[in-house]
Amino acid sequence: MNEIIKTNDISIENMIYEIRGKQVMLDSDLALLYGVETKRINEAIKRNTEKFPERFSWILTDIESKTFLVANCDQKIETRGRKSKNPRVFTEQGVAMISTILKSKTAVEVSIRIMDAFVSMRHYIKDNINLLPNRILNIENKLDNNTKLIEENTNNIELLFNKFDEKIKTSSIYFEGQIYDAYSKILDIFKSSKKQLIIIDNYADNKVLDMIRNLTNIKVTIICSNKYMNKAIINAYSIQYNNLKVIVNNCFHDRYFIIDNKTIYHCGSSINRIGYKTFGINIIEDIEVKELKIKKINEII
Repeated sequence: MNEIIKTNDISIENMIYEIRGKQVMLDSDLALLYGVETKRINEAIKRNTEKFPERFSWILTDIESKTFLVANCDQKIETRGRKSKNPRVFTEQGVAMISTILKSKTAVEVSIRIMDAFVSMRHYIKDNINLLPNRILNIENKLDNNTKLIEENTNNIELLFNKFDEKIKTSSIYFEGQIYDAYSKILDIFKSSKKQLIIIDNYADNKVLDMIRNLTNIKVTIICSNKYMNKAIINAYSIQYNNLKVIVNNCFHDRYFIIDNKTIYHCGSSINRIGYKTFGINIIEDIEVKELKIKKINEII
């Protein structure tokens, strides 16, 4: 711009931004120009709210504030005294209204200079309107690239954490009395199924049915003896729910949970006795053992 309006050697034009399609100024910048604390500006607004409808002044949303402060980080965080509170912004009409409530000669003079700065900015934008599309396109391309990089980094971080979590959760132990914790762990394992859940437990009873009844989109197969899971219980369950298949077969001694025909958990306790004695739950990681186990199970079901 050929002519820059200054107040105390500060360029007012550099304090004018475009937010929500309107030219606005920050409360902290106005406070600097008027020579008062930012909170004094906002206190005056609170006492005269009827004079400041949203088209004159508003407080930035969290997203607007974050986007604005990131784009103008060094200058604006310092200007706001490193405060993270969302700033209030003022349109040209809002600035004009401020001079009426501050009621001082200095305030009027500063407001006039600010009005001139708004006018000057409008002329500048008008004179350079043909350059704006290319500048906006360049900014959008930079934002797109930065967004992609952020998404890639976020995905990589999540992948690392997931792998770390998987490593931690391959083995867990529950001591005598940890009934709820053990029950909750097994329920979480069941809920991790996407399509199919196979439960192998010779002593499975209605407690297992209570755990699977909300897995409405999962095909559940229970392999057990008929000692506790009798036909009356199965029929009563099947009348209300249609996600269960029971196979009577006591060829397995240990307890297993097979998730989507891929992941196998070995459980050291029958579900109806979880937490009564110390036991462990472990993921079978040996690929050969896992494949043999899944093959054997598929032959049964």
